[in-house]
Amino acid sequence: MNEQTRSKEAQYQIQFDTLQEMGSVQMGPYASHSWRSDPRRLTFLLARYKFCSKILAGKSRVLEIGCSDGYGMRLLLQTVEFVHGVDFDPLFIEWGTKHAQAEGLNCKFSVVDITEQAPSGNYEAAYSLDLIEHIEPEKEHLYWENICKVLEPHGVFIVGTPNITAAPYASEWSQEGHINLKSADTLKTAMQEYFHNVFIFSMNDEVVHTGFYPMAHYLMAIGVGVRQFG
Repeated sequence: MNEQTRSKEAQYQIQFDTLQEMGSVQMGPYASHSWRSDPRRLTFLLARYKFCSKILAGKSRVLEIGCSDGYGMRLLLQTVEFVHGVDFDPLFIEWGTKHAQAEGLNCKFSVVDITEQAPSGNYEAAYSLDLIEHIEPEKEHLYWENICKVLEPHGVFIVGTPNITAAPYASEWSQEGHINLKSADTLKTAMQEYFHNVFIFSMNDEVVHTGFYPMAHYLMAIGVGVRQFG
């Protein structure tokens, strides 16, 4: 091996060997933009996905609604057998599909607008991060209904969304897109129409906790047991 590719620390050599064999990782449009504009956002994003990966560990078939480019999905693929990511933007789906196939990941991507149709298949669990706040309030019931249609009766659903009490501190870009913000109370009330059991968590930066809801920047809610509806 060329001396220029040999690490001075033997335990680090695998990092350089893997880089030489597989090349560097491309993070995708969402993560790349976050890295360039505000790298701290990536730590928040990954903490949310880590929470989902721990809660859903051991599940066989999991659905991600609003998957973007699939960057965070990699954490779920460490703990569940299969993830189906859906998003209404074909550009994100094209990116996710291309890179998942190149690396042989056990997942697939589909173009689906959750306010217009239910995804194909049936799932033990689902999760949706940073999506519900972008949905028009009059279409929100379609979001819940189309998710519940593909969840098993005892299925688990995790939703993450910015807290309305943190809106004054959000960026101008976020404020323009966030048209359906929730408080802990309104999120729980909405979710209870579709799930028998609902649990709300607070989140500040990377930390998920059970603290005072109005002071949380972000909310994570877990629904368990799908109610009959329609």
